[in-house]
Amino acid sequence: MSNAPIPMVTADGKPLFLDLKGDYHPQNGTLLGFWLYLMSDCLIFACLFAVYAVLGRSYAGGPTGADLFDLKLVAVNTAMLLFSSITYGFAMISMLKKNSRGVLGWLAITGLFGAAFVGIELYEFAHLIHVGAGPQTSAFLSSFFALVSTHGLHVTFGIIWLIVLMLQVKKFGLTTENKRRLVCLSMFWHFLDVVWIGVFTFVYLMGVLP
Repeated sequence: MSNAPIPMVTADGKPLFLDLKGDYHPQNGTLLGFWLYLMSDCLIFACLFAVYAVLGRSYAGGPTGADLFDLKLVAVNTAMLLFSSITYGFAMISMLKKNSRGVLGWLAITGLFGAAFVGIELYEFAHLIHVGAGPQTSAFLSSFFALVSTHGLHVTFGIIWLIVLMLQVKKFGLTTENKRRLVCLSMFWHFLDVVWIGVFTFVYLMGVLP
């Protein structure tokens, strides 16, 4: 008997597959589930943006964004993340060409850009705390640290995921499962890029305005 999955159709016309063990596997179910996760993550960031919108001018007599933000440094940091999205795109192109070495190379470069982004962000946090502008100083800084550090944690977890995925690709090659994981990480990485554009515009650029 063949081990190939048996195609079936649901009541709404969507394809399902029944394997010989009797398990149902919706086509592209993993990608759908990951889209749902991204939407829930989007709600988290929306709440953090809303909190910053309310508290972003509550300085409590302390420093303002114009006093603290170094736009040149933030611009460099933004470039690191934008470049990482470009290099991840090259990794996906290599995947379509079934070039494992190309995928690994571009993922490594992406990880380096991501690490540079996190490093610059940690430097910024350390500098702010050193000059007495920690998260406990004012509601403005509390909301700032909450939003920016949450994004930074996401990038950090993305780098860890990227390293694990590189090890899987190196060991098993571009299998169907690894391709699906590469697509999921691609969505996650570009999502973080979009969120950071919002942070850069809403927090930093508008923060230096009087």
